[in-house]
Amino acid sequence: MKITFHYFIILVTAATFMSCKKDNYDPPKTKLSGKLVYQGEAIQVEYDRVPFQLYQYGFGKTGAIGGTFAPDGSYSMLLFNGDYKFVIPNDQGPFIWKKMPSGEPDSLSINLKGNQELDIEVTPYYMLRNAQLTAGSGKVSASFAAEQIITGTDAKDIERVSLYINKTQFVSGANNIAFTDVSGSSITDIGSITIEGTIPDIVPAQNYVFARIGLKIAGVEDMIFTPVQKLSF
Repeated sequence: MKITFHYFIILVTAATFMSCKKDNYDPPKTKLSGKLVYQGEAIQVEYDRVPFQLYQYGFGKTGAIGGTFAPDGSYSMLLFNGDYKFVIPNDQGPFIWKKMPSGEPDSLSINLKGNQELDIEVTPYYMLRNAQLTAGSGKVSASFAAEQIITGTDAKDIERVSLYINKTQFVSGANNIAFTDVSGSSITDIGSITIEGTIPDIVPAQNYVFARIGLKIAGVEDMIFTPVQKLSF
């Protein structure tokens, strides 16, 4: 089939217009934010370790919009208004996320119409309570209580507790200048746990550090933490 010159110009103009229209779509502007919680209390996790997924209904989309929770358990995303489902993949996080009878992770439906704050309720294996951290004489001393939340057939033991110290507010097993571990088998009372770590020489020198306590659950990759604290000395 022959295409005349004028018809070819019309096709090119239409394609250019459609391309420009597509490129000129407004970016997502609606903010969805919140945090991981258990009975209203924030769940503290490790930076960039615990993922979540959002799926948008319609528009032919099949892939997930992925993200990770911040150390304080918060999340924030810019999205288009619409209907979404929120999913935490199986075996992620120091908690249990609800599942379908098939074993697949359940989802939370979200109807997004303007900025929305939505906390994500989960059930942690343990909660860390009454954490007290102090610095002095070249050391960081910490005490806290571990409360076992999940009991029965789904209960898990404490593998270890760890005190992490760092120069910056990113504090974890992957980000620290010093750490101290205490094995779970040596803990006689989970309601009263103490741990101490030495502050190493810091270059350039600074008169403060950041610290937090982490609890490793047997058979669970991700740890649960206390909030990061800045300690001056």
